[in-house]
Amino acid sequence: MAGRSAEIVRNTLETQIIVRINLDGTGQSSFETGVPFLDHMMDQIARHGMIDLEVKAKGDLEIDAHHTVEDIGITLGQAFSEALGDKKGLTRYGHAYVPLDEALSRVVIDFSGRPGLEYAVNFPRGRIGEFDVDLFREFFQGFVNHAKATIHIDNLKGVNAHHVAETIFKAFGRALRMAAAPDSAMQGIMPSTKGSL
Repeated sequence: MAGRSAEIVRNTLETQIIVRINLDGTGQSSFETGVPFLDHMMDQIARHGMIDLEVKAKGDLEIDAHHTVEDIGITLGQAFSEALGDKKGLTRYGHAYVPLDEALSRVVIDFSGRPGLEYAVNFPRGRIGEFDVDLFREFFQGFVNHAKATIHIDNLKGVNAHHVAETIFKAFGRALRMAAAPDSAMQGIMPSTKGSL
């Protein structure tokens, strides 16, 4: 499981993105995306996932943040896919419940090789500051499509939209940390009866 890091550069007519990750990091992070609230949420991924994460993005923010947020999710998913390698010896599954005051969310991850997102989140309002909360689903859809993961995201309760978002991203980081960890009992073994993921 050595060398579990990746750098992905993704350039389109709408966005130019660089993502660097180290799955065996210490939670260090650096963000330059032009979308401050997303930066704050990705910091939760790094800190709670113990993943070193750097994201630089330039997008068509003069239109809105949609392309930038979605494409960051895509590029982050590609980086995870590369960093996980052949997935031999991988724990594969991860889950976390995270509270923040009145809010509580659950995230469950399977690096199954099959993209799938189950997203049950009803935000109490449509925007957090200038950030459109609909874009979170686009971020996670981009991630699962390119990390080839199945992810269930459920907000169980919450009345403060910021708290809801933060519990989701903290739980996502912690579930990633568990799922992406090497399993000492499965060294060199593919965690699937099919023999591949």
